[in-house]
Amino acid sequence: MRVFLFLALSVGFWAPVANGAIPLGVYGNHTSFDRLTGQRTQSEAIFIGWDQGRTWGKPYSYFLDSLGDQPHIALKTERARGGAGLSPRSIALGQGDAHLIGLAQAIAVSGNPVIVRPFPEMNNYDNNYCAFNSNGRRRDASRSTLWNKRAFQRVYILMHGGTAAFMSAKLRARKMPGVSVDLPPNPYPNMTVVWNPLGIGEPPVAGNGYRDYYPGGGYHDAYGNNYYNTTGTYAWHVTTSLYKAYPGKPFMFPEWGLTLDDPGYVRSFATFVRQHRRVRFASFYNGSPGSVYDLRRKPKSLAAYRRYVVPLGR
Repeated sequence: MRVFLFLALSVGFWAPVANGAIPLGVYGNHTSFDRLTGQRTQSEAIFIGWDQGRTWGKPYSYFLDSLGDQPHIALKTERARGGAGLSPRSIALGQGDAHLIGLAQAIAVSGNPVIVRPFPEMNNYDNNYCAFNSNGRRRDASRSTLWNKRAFQRVYILMHGGTAAFMSAKLRARKMPGVSVDLPPNPYPNMTVVWNPLGIGEPPVAGNGYRDYYPGGGYHDAYGNNYYNTTGTYAWHVTTSLYKAYPGKPFMFPEWGLTLDDPGYVRSFATFVRQHRRVRFASFYNGSPGSVYDLRRKPKSLAAYRRYVVPLGR
């Protein structure tokens, strides 16, 4: 009965509804954000480094139990003491499996539907798993787009679980080593693995576009773009292009936000969501209190958020 209830909840979470409403998320304390905006946040986001929750920081259960109806976990590769982090090649070859296995098991114990977003903005040089440096030169081969794709595929397979034989067959078909442990099956939509490139790579050089990192249609459940207004100018053609690229998948905004008080941008965001019916989720990046992203510091945008974005939620 418990499994059925969670599955029913998650099906409802992503299914289109008559009025086009979608679940809304936030990066930042969802309780205080809801008081500020009147939103009913279903999903709070967190970024975790490699092995965070297993060997360092608070345990997995801490954030799985505190991030709303459907926790939103962005998987980064940094380790506790800094450094370059685990490379995509190392992850693809199974050298980071203890973290993936521990997280998958903790999610199963929690019983919650979960969003897992591996390697967000993988075509952004700010992330050490990106294949390119800021100058447009390729990083070492362990961070190539090929290894990025394989690492993403490995995360997808382990997060969805199954017997060791089942997962190993899928991994070996993608030229990766198998696993030796069974994991609780966790199918979509209870487990939603989101592929999240930028619509235009940073740097915008050949080989660093979103298509170069595409893991294949069988290795992500949904995809989407992060879109911030930090300059006072905005246009939706890049996001529209990404939206149209994979019409068979749900589209999401894992992160969106602004550093300026620009209510026009907030209104245009809500308009885009309403006009594109495959958009199934939007998570506002509110940051920490007093940060440049904090909506409390932007009274006009806050009013626009209350008027145009909050009604998007169910």
